[in-house]
Amino acid sequence: MKTEEYIAREDRYGAHNYHPLPVVLEKGEGIFVWDVEGKKYFDFLAAYSAVNQGHCHPKIVKALNDQAQKLALTSRAFYNNVLGEWEEYMCNLFGYDKMLPMNSGAEADETALKLARKWAYKVKGIPQDKAKIVVCEGNFHGRTITIISMSSDPDAYRDYGPFTPGFIKIPYNNLEKLEDTLKDPHVAAFLVEPIQAEAGIYIPEDGFLKNASDLCKKNKVLFLADEVQTGLGRTGKMLACDHEGVRPDILILGKAVSGGTIPVSCVLADNEIMLTIQPGEHGSTYGGNPLAGKVAMAAIDVIREENLIENAEKTGEIFRKEMQGIHSGLIREVRGKGLLNAVEIKADREISAWDVCLAMKKNGLIAKPTHEHIIRFTPPLTITKDQIMDAVGIIKKTFADLEA
Repeated sequence: MKTEEYIAREDRYGAHNYHPLPVVLEKGEGIFVWDVEGKKYFDFLAAYSAVNQGHCHPKIVKALNDQAQKLALTSRAFYNNVLGEWEEYMCNLFGYDKMLPMNSGAEADETALKLARKWAYKVKGIPQDKAKIVVCEGNFHGRTITIISMSSDPDAYRDYGPFTPGFIKIPYNNLEKLEDTLKDPHVAAFLVEPIQAEAGIYIPEDGFLKNASDLCKKNKVLFLADEVQTGLGRTGKMLACDHEGVRPDILILGKAVSGGTIPVSCVLADNEIMLTIQPGEHGSTYGGNPLAGKVAMAAIDVIREENLIENAEKTGEIFRKEMQGIHSGLIREVRGKGLLNAVEIKADREISAWDVCLAMKKNGLIAKPTHEHIIRFTPPLTITKDQIMDAVGIIKKTFADLEA
């Protein structure tokens, strides 16, 4: 079958809730992917940062295959011999008392919200059904009804009401507004992305996360960090919060936890928070399955053993320097941290970010716009300096061709 036939079949039988780039992929290895016609591409999306370790990393695939042949799923009706090992691994690595495993990033965010509300009523003493959670405008935490209830993106929430109450939206990177909002005694938590990825790679001012965390402590409010996209080496630290030495009260992880093999996510917190949920009050059939545990430990081992955090910082700096050196009338701004980067296209030009992505695809590199004029560049963290330079060459050529 040809590319057009694969796309036509999806259009005919699948829901139209995505607008993919017109490329049909069938193979991946490291930082590269191949389409059904055999063309090779640099992957500069990495499944929205889920494939930090590169496609089909042999250590992760081995862990997956070995465990799949022993035991894949028990549900949480029984113990399994892997979950405790995984929980201990994560708690020791990140410095928390407890881990609660789920599957998707949205589920992990929902879990954090439920924990925050349980804590609000059982520990802080907020009256029942009065707890409020502060979020930021421009946020992206998932697609559930509750999560889109706190969204400021019409595409995310339009025609999905009625919405879940209990959220206060404030501007991102605005300490003054946060400080004022936290004075409300019914506020239980502040949920924030250390860098807003889906919004367009918006990085807060230096000190914002640390000061926000301090304000939360001062007002007995939980600081919740959604590190689903920013965590596990993506920004040049294990966690984006590590850039400012911030320890979230609730840490939310997903995507690269499994290295892009199976859906795995988790939430970490200390006993005072985690033990507010008792048996029967929250759970997941697949959350904590032994396959997920073995895969997750292998995936994080790869990040640590192969120095992918340091590599993300080093190659990210090279990428931004090279991109900032492109003299193009199309580019408004280059921004990012580590290998979480964005190029913003000038909104007053006829050429959109989508047009640039289509042109890059023809030249052998795939990335994806987020919103109309922003391109997110997030390759696997295994990328080398030479590969970065080769990819930048493709990007430079694309911009030159578009302006010719």
